[in-house]
Amino acid sequence: MTEFLRKIWRKNHYREVLRVCLPLVLSLSATTLMEFTDRVFLANYSIDAISAALPAGIVSYLPIAFLGGIGGYIGVFIAQYTGRGDHRKIGTVLWQGIHFSLASGLLLGLLALFVTKPLFALAGHPQEVRALEEIYFSILCQGAVLHMMMITLSAFFSGRGITRPVMIITLLGVLANIPLDYALIFGKWGMPEMGIKGAAIATVVAWGVNVVCLAALVFTQANNRRFAVFSHWRFDREIFVRLMRFGIPGSCQFTMDILAFTFFILLVGRIGRVELAATNIVLSINALAFMPSMGVSQGVSILVGQALGRGNPAMAGRLVRSSCQLLLLYILAIDLMFLMAPDTALSPFLASGSGDADVRQAVTVIGRDLLKIVAAYLFCDALYMVLSGALRGAGDTRFMMLAVALASPACLVLPVYIGVQYLQITVTTAWLWVLFFVTVLFVLAAWRFRQGAWKKMLVIEDAVS
Repeated sequence: MTEFLRKIWRKNHYREVLRVCLPLVLSLSATTLMEFTDRVFLANYSIDAISAALPAGIVSYLPIAFLGGIGGYIGVFIAQYTGRGDHRKIGTVLWQGIHFSLASGLLLGLLALFVTKPLFALAGHPQEVRALEEIYFSILCQGAVLHMMMITLSAFFSGRGITRPVMIITLLGVLANIPLDYALIFGKWGMPEMGIKGAAIATVVAWGVNVVCLAALVFTQANNRRFAVFSHWRFDREIFVRLMRFGIPGSCQFTMDILAFTFFILLVGRIGRVELAATNIVLSINALAFMPSMGVSQGVSILVGQALGRGNPAMAGRLVRSSCQLLLLYILAIDLMFLMAPDTALSPFLASGSGDADVRQAVTVIGRDLLKIVAAYLFCDALYMVLSGALRGAGDTRFMMLAVALASPACLVLPVYIGVQYLQITVTTAWLWVLFFVTVLFVLAAWRFRQGAWKKMLVIEDAVS
């Protein structure tokens, strides 16, 4: 039996999948833990603070994710150049991401100055919640250049399949964020009590810690000799255009996904304050459970990119299958917890000493029902993330961009808008549309993957004969 299991382990390349994906899973889980901690502290600070944190956080993350996703797409280029063995191109690709990230940071700073107030006026949330949303959004956007630089510098390692340094540095950022969060939100250890403003400042500081650590590891003489990280700093029009050509659709797919959920949260806010708080809490729990899927998706993009760079699409297919199998084992364990012990998942947000007891009880009742729906859609969402990651690693980004662009309004935003605005649907019914939306995306990604066009794609130039 032991020999049989070893044979299965080797045949399915589980070790290689775990080597690349597990540090990314832990890294993204650590980042989500940081956001999760923000929201736990804010939920225990005031009901208005937690009601504001998730809408403002997602709205700010929308432009950050779009621009950061384009810069971070250099990871696919680096993966394919690594698979081909063309290491001197890596420094050139890295600097195109840096140039783009710096320009994007300036753009987001201007966005924070001129768009914040009119943007949240459209949401229609209560005035006390809106004021907190504006504070959180503005600070995160002003510091977003650090987040985008973090993503770009991380791709230097992750694109080569070296993901452990990214994990370690991300953990250092979390270790800086959590105590700073506590001190700035509640005014502890001599710090001023800043509430939601303190949570945003702590997050930006953590991003800064990550950037400093990554830069120290990337920009070394040894890396310059092998990858030209200093000498190839100039703008390269050909590679930059390729980055935009493949990176924009790839980033649009993820961003439109977030946009759909942003509209969903804003619409749920019109159902009621308690419903919005329950949705924010459940989405925060879901984000923590979902991050392993995101980490595996990023890891699969790297593995597929390297395999295609080596001219081995069959290996890429085997790695995708193995990634699905490992991820579904994790989803099964999470689903059992959500179904069997929902109060355990909800309890960090609903401490007995915080807020009105009746409000806490109402949020708990709604949260239990919503976690059942989350348990159902996590299965499809996990498979969708792996398959879309595989397509992304090949450069097949336009199809999924179009799929999300069509499915988002048709399967989520418009049905929930009509239901909330005209049919007075419950928050549970609204969440059932989320389940339908994610299921549609999984079906489309599975269909595209099975077509096999991705096996013949590359984002880098053809090899010189």
